[in-house]
Amino acid sequence: MLTPPGDLDVRLVADAFGLGPLTYQPVGWGSHHWSAGDLFVTVDDLRVKAGTDLDASFDRLRRSLDAASASGLACVVAPVRPLVRLDRHYAATVYPFVTGESFSWGAWPSESHRVGVLKMLSDLHRAPEEIRRRAPTDDFVLAHRDALFDPWPAPAGPFAARAEALIAAHAGPVRELLARYDRLVAAADPARAVLTHGEPHPGNTMRTAEGWKLIDWETALVAPPERDLWLLGDDLSLHSTATGIAIVPEMLTLYRLRWQLTDLCVDLHRFRRPHTGTADDVESWKLLHSNMVAVKSG
Repeated sequence: MLTPPGDLDVRLVADAFGLGPLTYQPVGWGSHHWSAGDLFVTVDDLRVKAGTDLDASFDRLRRSLDAASASGLACVVAPVRPLVRLDRHYAATVYPFVTGESFSWGAWPSESHRVGVLKMLSDLHRAPEEIRRRAPTDDFVLAHRDALFDPWPAPAGPFAARAEALIAAHAGPVRELLARYDRLVAAADPARAVLTHGEPHPGNTMRTAEGWKLIDWETALVAPPERDLWLLGDDLSLHSTATGIAIVPEMLTLYRLRWQLTDLCVDLHRFRRPHTGTADDVESWKLLHSNMVAVKSG
C-alpha cells in the first residue's frame, strides 16, 4: 500500500515485537509494510481479508502463515515471529529483510522468470498432507459479496457516490459474472486440492543469490492447483510433468473470475467505509473503474 493506515497507531507495531524505529515502505498492494533494520514487518487489515468475522479472519491468516513456515521449502520466505493481533482490526508478523531483485504486478519479465515460478509452485503443490492440514481450505467465498447491491450509506468520502453509481450501472453484468462463478464453484473437485500460494504474480517473487523466492504468504490456502496456475500463462506442461496433476481449464477460468470479483467486492467495500481520498483511495478507484469496464465488455 502507498500510505500507512490512518486508524492504526504505529506504536502498536513496534511495541508488539520490541522493535526500534520503523520506516514505512510503500510497496505491494493489500498489506502494509515497515522496515526495521534487518527485519520487515507486514500488517494486514482483518476487515479486508475475510469480511466481518474478524476473529475468523485472524485465525485464517495465522494458519496460512503457519503452513508456509512448516513447508520447509527453500523458496518460501516465512515469518520469523508468530502472528500478533495488534488491535481489533489489524494483525502483524515479522519477516527477514530479503536482499535481492524485486518485481511488480504485470506480465512476466522473462520466460526464465515464469518457469522459475512454475518450478516453485510444482514443489509447493506436492506438499504432504500433514502440511496441508495446517492451512485453511478455500471456501470460495467472496468477501463483502453480500453487500454488493445493498443500499449505500450516507456518502463516506470523495469516491462513495461515484462507486455507488458505477455498481448501479453495471449491476446486470456483475450478477451474470457471479452466476457464472457459482456454476464453476459447484463443479470444483475437493479431491484435487493442494497447498497453494494464491498470488504468485511477479510482484510476489524475488531473485536472490540463493535463487528464486516467493513472498507474501498471507493468502496461502488448500485449493485446486489452478488457484496459482491461472497466473502462469498457457504452457503449464512443466507443472503437469512434475506433479502428475492434469490441468482443468474450467478451474483456470474460475480463478480468473475469482480475482476480478474479489477486487470488485473489496474496492466497493472500501468506498462504503469512511475514506479521505488518499493515494491508496485514488489507486483503488482506478482499479475499480477498470474492472467494471472489463465486466461490461465481457
